[in-house]
Amino acid sequence: MRVRLKHRISRPALPSPPRAGRKSIEEQLLLIKQGIYYYRDGDVVLYRRPGIQVWQCRFRLLDGTWQRQTTGHRNRVDAAHTACHKYDEARFRQRHGLAPERKRFSDVAALVLTELRKDLAAGTGKKVYRDYCQGIERYLLPYFGNRHIDSIKPQHIVEFERWRNEKLGRAPAQSTLLTYASAWQRCVETARTQGWLTEKQVVAKLNVQGRKGVARPGFSAEEVERLRVALAAWSTGGTERHYKERELRVLLRDYAELLLLTGMRHGTEAMGLEWRHCEWYCDASGTKFLRIRVSGKTGSRLLIAKHAAVAVLERCAARDVLCRGMTLDGVLAAGLSARIWRFSTGEQPWGFLPSFKRLLTHCGLLKDTSGSDRTLYSLRHTYATLELLAGTDIHTLARQMGTSVLMLERHYSKLTATLAAEKLAG
Repeated sequence: MRVRLKHRISRPALPSPPRAGRKSIEEQLLLIKQGIYYYRDGDVVLYRRPGIQVWQCRFRLLDGTWQRQTTGHRNRVDAAHTACHKYDEARFRQRHGLAPERKRFSDVAALVLTELRKDLAAGTGKKVYRDYCQGIERYLLPYFGNRHIDSIKPQHIVEFERWRNEKLGRAPAQSTLLTYASAWQRCVETARTQGWLTEKQVVAKLNVQGRKGVARPGFSAEEVERLRVALAAWSTGGTERHYKERELRVLLRDYAELLLLTGMRHGTEAMGLEWRHCEWYCDASGTKFLRIRVSGKTGSRLLIAKHAAVAVLERCAARDVLCRGMTLDGVLAAGLSARIWRFSTGEQPWGFLPSFKRLLTHCGLLKDTSGSDRTLYSLRHTYATLELLAGTDIHTLARQMGTSVLMLERHYSKLTATLAAEKLAG
């Protein structure tokens, strides 16, 4: 007759307290009275903070460092088993070259977002940090949030990119993919800095091979003159009842002309322009040039405006209440920390793009020859094209515009034959 034995599954015995050689009996009793318990020969410490019912633990790693974690338990016996389990797992991971503690991507992303926004608020962060935050919150966090960062494999990246493209509704441009990849790499580097990833742990990278960006449509030299005439007429016309709409037309004229005369980026660089950012610069011959400091996604730089930009700033100064009764020389010498693009009330417009689009539609310049819509960015593209056609050195132009020579060559390579027309026709 076969007898089936019932095996009782019991909880593992609680680890013994530290050896008496390390602490005297009196010391151990005092620690227990204070609510501090030692296990695994003193490598695991269990304690509670004042006013908190959940037990905390700290344990010694193989390299001698200590790590603190919560056990999540109010019962001391359960807390002790959890603490010892965490200790065993951390040491096991260390022996195999892994980080002692696993973190989900949501934990890493939260820390990265806090750091990026702190830098932006302090004025030390780059403008592209806003794009990083948007990419993390809109795409990376919703997809990878609950996954441990050390468990993300290449196949997960492929699935993510398929999901992201479906959400976008199109294949993203290469510049967009580079932004996402930079945000992803920032998360990985933060995890390594925090000790949540070791140098041996390889994390898959995002793909940066996307749809090549298409050059923005620009204006020809003849269209630029038409645009200037249209801007002057637009600034004095209109039937808007609200003062802001009327003043917006006037501001738009000077804003668009300054973009054409400097090549600065609209929005990121132009909207933050203050009077103190403008100054006179004299070369060795004593010739005066208008020099402007801008701050954009590539950092801060100085650019030289065309001489016609002086008339633009003179109009702006004549309207500004703070500059009333002052010449442009006086305004630049005063170094006022006030935005140039402001209504009479001191408020700054949200932007000029909708008004600029209405202007282009009104004067028939909205579409280029290929049927693409022109935008405010087209003014920067126009500046680069006209400067290259005028013979400006590409390295000088790259420094002026705050971009790379490679980027200019990539977007304006079609002008190569035109620039060498004299040599080719000779």
